[in-house]
Amino acid sequence: MRNASGTEAHRDKVLKVALALLTKHGRDAVTTRSVAEAAKVQPPVLYRLFGDKDGLLDAVTAYGFSGYLAKKQSPASGGDPVEGLRVGWDLHVEFGLGNPELYLLMYANPRPGAESPAAQKAFAVLDQHMQRVAAAGRLRVSVARACALYHAAAVGIVMLLLSQAPEQRDLGLSAIARDHALSGITNTSQAISSSTLPAVANQMHALLGNLSGTSNVLSDAERSLLLEWMQRLLGSPV
Repeated sequence: MRNASGTEAHRDKVLKVALALLTKHGRDAVTTRSVAEAAKVQPPVLYRLFGDKDGLLDAVTAYGFSGYLAKKQSPASGGDPVEGLRVGWDLHVEFGLGNPELYLLMYANPRPGAESPAAQKAFAVLDQHMQRVAAAGRLRVSVARACALYHAAAVGIVMLLLSQAPEQRDLGLSAIARDHALSGITNTSQAISSSTLPAVANQMHALLGNLSGTSNVLSDAERSLLLEWMQRLLGSPV
């Protein structure tokens, strides 16, 4: 138990130091040598804890992002799910502008198949928000497409604002981009018509997902057949 506690203390100390270097001097300052010297540990300790520099950077990102993730946790069952998306966007932009080096570490150098664990967690929370919107009949495109569009728009606006000097930033652009993104993926009402058929299909898809494994209302084969019918009606996968 003492060894485990000591390892955790070493890890926490190293991550605090690495995050401070990142915040003050940027990504290039976070090397195994500089972090080891600042934390007053031997380089082998870092390799034992994090594997390599990429592992260290991923751990620093997750460590620095943990406070944001706490605010962006899965929404409660009540409340307007679309409003939840709006709040989530504002938190995302606020974090990006307040923690530029950490944000750039997460999003400015995308590696296909190697997204940072922190970014994956944040996207998973967005997906949960979007599933609620679909279950409420408010989503007019698939959950996957809605998440991709909303995420891309939010990251894009943060990157644009970070490329500008603080005194030159038009923060109103964030609200405009957010509302345009919302209008592109959500319905303003739940009235059923031919134009809201995608929303109804997405609502059924989300509800069927919630029933999976917890209800005997439909068998797996029946559920699969119903999903196939919805895809035919929409002309594309939901």
